[in-house]
Amino acid sequence: MARRDIFGSVMNPATPVADNRDVSGYAVRGASRSIMQSFEELSKSSVVDLDPALVDTSFVSDRMDDDDEAFQELLAAIRERGQDSPVLVRPHPEIAGRFQTVFGHRRVRVARQLERPVRAVVKKMDDEDHVIAQGQENAARANLSFIERTLFADRILKRGYSPETVKSALALDDTTYSKMRTVTGSIPEQVIVAVGAAKTIGRDRWWQLAKLMEHPRAAGRATECVTSADFAQLGSDGRFARLFDFVSAPVKSPGSKLKSRERAWAPRDKSVQAKITDTGKVFTLALKSREASPFGAFISDRLDELFEAFRASETAKKTGD
Repeated sequence: MARRDIFGSVMNPATPVADNRDVSGYAVRGASRSIMQSFEELSKSSVVDLDPALVDTSFVSDRMDDDDEAFQELLAAIRERGQDSPVLVRPHPEIAGRFQTVFGHRRVRVARQLERPVRAVVKKMDDEDHVIAQGQENAARANLSFIERTLFADRILKRGYSPETVKSALALDDTTYSKMRTVTGSIPEQVIVAVGAAKTIGRDRWWQLAKLMEHPRAAGRATECVTSADFAQLGSDGRFARLFDFVSAPVKSPGSKLKSRERAWAPRDKSVQAKITDTGKVFTLALKSREASPFGAFISDRLDELFEAFRASETAKKTGD
């Protein structure tokens, strides 16, 4: 499928910007190479300084977790060297005088924190061009995980865009797109969000989890797992592993549980009451009322004697005596 060249319309001839070192770390490999070249041309377009307070986020999110360590590295680099790579924004489609980030959200956030203008290329574009440009920029980076890209694709589809738009935005082949749809079709979004970005968990592991989630009781078990008290204390990769193990563990069917039998006993004067529970493997005798403690002590002191009487009785039954 031919990829729509959104960047051809984004780039406009302008004065080059000197010392264009990229502090964000694009991945230069495979299909990403041609996309990156388009981004490098972006730095040669007309760059303006904007007040970051006037720049809003994209209308569709592509990140799940804020990687604070990576953000702090970017913050330190921009504080020391300045913002080498401009962000891409468009005039806000609904609010005059404001802008909407197409890509470069973290650089906008850095500018706010440093109280500096953000260097940006402003390009008027419609929503579809916006999501394609945002997706293709992220496809050229190494720091978006499979599940972040999958959730981004699902959110684009839910806004009414076609599968072709999604594939173009994220440079997806048919196999990867199909597995993404299986993941978001079988795993509830709230469960995915609870797990988080899971940076080291790839396509096949998420697909395997999705297949496990096709079991009728899996959704309830997954919700039980992600809402447990200690789940959020784990790292994102650890949360995925906990969820995968929990959902894949065998579950006994309701019919396999042993039925417990209960009965009650009391003497004529009701001075003590006994509740007897027998599951077949566990036999419980619970005593209450005023004489429960002394009667219980009386029984426990004679357990050896009672057990010997039980054994003698069982032997007599077998021999017919």
